[in-house]
Amino acid sequence: MIEFKLPSLGADMDEGTLLTWHVKPGDPVKRGQVVAVVDTSKAAVDVEIWNDGVLSELRVQPGEKVPVGTVLATLLEPGEVAAPAATVASAKRRAISPSARKRAKELGVDPESVQGTGGQGAVTLADVEAAAHTLAAPTAAVAPAAAAIDRQKEMRRAIAAAMSRSKREIPHYYLSEPIPMDKALTWLQKHNKGLAITERILIAVLQLKAVALALQKFPQLNGFYRDGEFHASSAVHTGVAIALRGGGLVAPALHDVQAKSLEQLMRELTDLVKRARAGSLRSSEMSDPTITVTNLGDQGVELVLGVIYPPQVALVGFGRITERPWVQSGAVRVASMVTATVAADHRVSDGHQGALFLAELRDLLQQPEKLAEVGKAAGGKV
Repeated sequence: MIEFKLPSLGADMDEGTLLTWHVKPGDPVKRGQVVAVVDTSKAAVDVEIWNDGVLSELRVQPGEKVPVGTVLATLLEPGEVAAPAATVASAKRRAISPSARKRAKELGVDPESVQGTGGQGAVTLADVEAAAHTLAAPTAAVAPAAAAIDRQKEMRRAIAAAMSRSKREIPHYYLSEPIPMDKALTWLQKHNKGLAITERILIAVLQLKAVALALQKFPQLNGFYRDGEFHASSAVHTGVAIALRGGGLVAPALHDVQAKSLEQLMRELTDLVKRARAGSLRSSEMSDPTITVTNLGDQGVELVLGVIYPPQVALVGFGRITERPWVQSGAVRVASMVTATVAADHRVSDGHQGALFLAELRDLLQQPEKLAEVGKAAGGKV
């Protein structure tokens, strides 16, 4: 028997509300299949299952708010057979626990009309309360404006808790580096010439790819710090900071950025932003970013000094591209420049490694053709 628990969908999540199940007891499920939708303080998230099996029992019903780690359901492993039901004398009354029967009477719910999720279909206390919640929903509807305000408050509370934890637990250090962007911008202009708007690549994608390739040489900045130890990640799952229309932000992951083509990353980034703002993200996108990249250039900001998102150990920031005087080969010229920063965890890396990472990032952004080639041979797929 396998327990399917509510996953943590980020450092700012400690509980979630189950909105709906996409499966029922007896259904076969595959690893990676979306089986439920959970509402966090930021969005409604499609939750994936992480094991193959057959759904045995639903432990939590729609409408229930439960802490992270709560068992949502149980699965039978492949080949496992459910224990045979006990032989009982035939009876017309449905199986229902005494506490559930008492609660049904208090709430005015007919237990015979409730679908049971307990053993052999028994009606549980949770089943009764879920049924009562469903019946009361039409009269307990919250005005859309009030609901939006509540979500914003919850989001700010969750962000505040996560960032307070970050500054309390993580000894941050910060480094910055001015990076010439003329070569990247020239290459991008040539690449995008004649392409439809939907096929053009943004400068942010070049920056994401450069970060991912630089991390291959400096794995101390890519991974998680848990239980007093650092766990490096061989793949770069880049959390992209996305501002939401109603306020607040999320940072879901683009997976395996180091191995994908620029074209594929552009498609995936466009889709990710669209789904994030529509409140339609997947649990894997929220739970496994190995580093976060934030780009505030379009907001007019030149320098970004970010706060690390635990349990990650680094955050990379890009400001806006500006024209500045730049000395090259003894001559002063006007150059397009961006300031890249890294906020890193001193428990895992130090300023020397952080500085080398920024130097590598700078050098990669001078070679846009190299960024374009990596991942293209494999079709951008991993």
